[in-house]
Amino acid sequence: METVIRRAEPGDLDGINRLLYQVLEVHHSGRPDLFRANAKKYTDSQLLEIIHDDSKPIFVAEDQAGDIAGYAFCVFQTHEDSNVLTDIKTIYIDDLCVDEGRRGLHIGRSLYEFVLDFARQNECYNVTLNVWSCNEAAMRFYEKCGLRPQKVGMEIIL
Repeated sequence: METVIRRAEPGDLDGINRLLYQVLEVHHSGRPDLFRANAKKYTDSQLLEIIHDDSKPIFVAEDQAGDIAGYAFCVFQTHEDSNVLTDIKTIYIDDLCVDEGRRGLHIGRSLYEFVLDFARQNECYNVTLNVWSCNEAAMRFYEKCGLRPQKVGMEIIL
């Protein structure tokens, strides 16, 4: 089944929300001490604001039936006037999700490559993201896409 990747629109809210719950369930399963069950990252009003914000583009993968099969939440980042960091333009992938019933169909890879092309068109230096170490499937996926660790967050639970 062919998918089209495009900017998210307000009518995509239901499909995006369905996937936001799936993402949070993965995180809750891996780190129930940090992530609540049956929650989502954004309210509907926050999502609508983000959808209309060109500095935070959301891309969706839509199938032929009009269902949202995946998404990539992105954020443009710069380090203007930093004393230590160079002033590069980055696309940060804040969240990338493919519907759990459609994984393995290369939708995630298509979304990722779409983001890479978008970043190049917008003269970005790099594309970055964070992945929770408890999400081993996501880590393997990103490594297969060619991403390498840039920095590592560490913790000790007291």
